[in-house]
Amino acid sequence: MERLFLFVYQNRAFFTFIALELVCAWLIVTNNHYQGAKFFNSSNGIVATMNNFSQGVRDYFQLREVNQMLAEENAALKEKINQQVQLTAALDSTGLVQDSVLLKQYEFESAKVVNNHVDFFKNYLTIDKGEDKGLVPGMAVISPLGVVGKVKLVSNHFAVVTSLLHVDVMVSARLKSTEHFGTVQWDGLNPDIVEFKYIPRHVKPLVGDSVITSGYAIFPDGIMIGTVAEVNLRDEALFYDLKVKLSQDFRKLSFVTIVKSNMQPERDSLEQAVISLEK
Repeated sequence: MERLFLFVYQNRAFFTFIALELVCAWLIVTNNHYQGAKFFNSSNGIVATMNNFSQGVRDYFQLREVNQMLAEENAALKEKINQQVQLTAALDSTGLVQDSVLLKQYEFESAKVVNNHVDFFKNYLTIDKGEDKGLVPGMAVISPLGVVGKVKLVSNHFAVVTSLLHVDVMVSARLKSTEHFGTVQWDGLNPDIVEFKYIPRHVKPLVGDSVITSGYAIFPDGIMIGTVAEVNLRDEALFYDLKVKLSQDFRKLSFVTIVKSNMQPERDSLEQAVISLEK
């Protein structure tokens, strides 16, 4: 502290000069309209620029919370849309609800991806929701852009999802333009492309046609998978060799939505009963 006082004392002339300059500048600004207007306009511009910069920094560090909020809102909107569609299906010609079970067929839960792989033949991803949110193995997982995979293992607070980029995963799908059904499966090569199998040769698929879920398995009907990128048909082949560009870039996957099918246990139980009877 003594050295600080000594430094100020030794440079007292310089500090006095600076103080007098500031007083003079303030007198000029406050007693002259033109100079005052220029000063305050310039200072307001500088302050506005600094405020915009600081706000941009704050917004950047709040992106995670914003994304989480948007994901939860997206899940809620999906559930409302699904309920509206099911309500329309449940109404008869008189406008009365005939099947109340349809009104709660699906529920949606948003989750954040905390680990993800795209560079193996069998890829998985980990999400930050588990048994605490009602997740069980077998549930479908989607994103705002399309199909992601299905839940494989669940702990109290996390779940491992088998990615669509897994060579053993097959998803029932259909061409949106022609309504013909087939199976989507990854070949383990390009994480942007999957194969669309079992489309018969009499169909006329085109590049750019949308490929969506069929609704036959765990995924709701009409979930986007991708668009046809290549159409090939070998001589004497029964089916096309179709390449589909995925609508979801798995390398940029941050948030997903888990689809809880409330009617799936009843359906599984009935189908298992049929299988048991056939044995």
